[in-house]
Amino acid sequence: MPTVRERIRIVIFEAETPAGRFFDVSLLVAIVASVLAVSLESVGPIREEFGDALIVAEWFFTIAFTIEYLLRLYCIDGPVRYARSFFGIVDLLAILPTYLSFLIPGAQGLTVIRVLRLLRIFRVLKLARFLGEANILTQALHSSRHKVTVFLGSVLCIVVIMGSAMYLIEGPEAGFTSIPRGMYWAVVTMTTVGYGDVTPQSITGQMLASVLMVLGYAIIAVPTGIVSSELIQAVRNPTTRSCTNCTTEGHDWDALFCKECGHELPEPAIEPGPPA
Repeated sequence: MPTVRERIRIVIFEAETPAGRFFDVSLLVAIVASVLAVSLESVGPIREEFGDALIVAEWFFTIAFTIEYLLRLYCIDGPVRYARSFFGIVDLLAILPTYLSFLIPGAQGLTVIRVLRLLRIFRVLKLARFLGEANILTQALHSSRHKVTVFLGSVLCIVVIMGSAMYLIEGPEAGFTSIPRGMYWAVVTMTTVGYGDVTPQSITGQMLASVLMVLGYAIIAVPTGIVSSELIQAVRNPTTRSCTNCTTEGHDWDALFCKECGHELPEPAIEPGPPA
């Protein structure tokens, strides 16, 4: 027989059960409503007419989210690990601004960060392909981090070299007043943004700019290829089954231990259905 603590964990962290789905849908509705209330409060005419009601609504949502946050910490084995996770930090930041408004006037406007909590919709929809793509993308980015780091280092070298060269070629007369200014131009040119606030005037500078423009198109394709190669290798069949210690999701139905922290997994909240 599950304990009260275990029942709370299943409702909050598992999306397969009817209670868990209802909780997550209700949470998303509350998040949208709270963000809408904060946004409307910033509109002068609406604030003058409905200001008191919006303040009451804001405190209602803040208290509700605070209780939810404390329950999340209570019902898992690793509360500190959850508090330091992405969603744990977002959950905390979603309630802090309202309390900080006592010390910093206007801080409650930062509560719009609650919109990030809508990322939980992947759990609510319980669409394997959506959740799977999110997990696969995360794994691919993590696996390719070393290659991407080397790539970004190479791009930085190109930016420094091209920015310095353009500073020497064009000089302050053309707007290249310093090497950092030239590096800024190199980044804008390489990314094909092209603001046009600083442009080369000489033939040599324009030829160098042309080379950097062509190089920019080639560089854009490199990280795409790196991540794509990792995506091909990241094949999963995920669920929303979560670890009670680190809250990592996506474990197989027959998994016994967490793939991240090695903690023993609880029994599935419901029996696994037929494969999609």
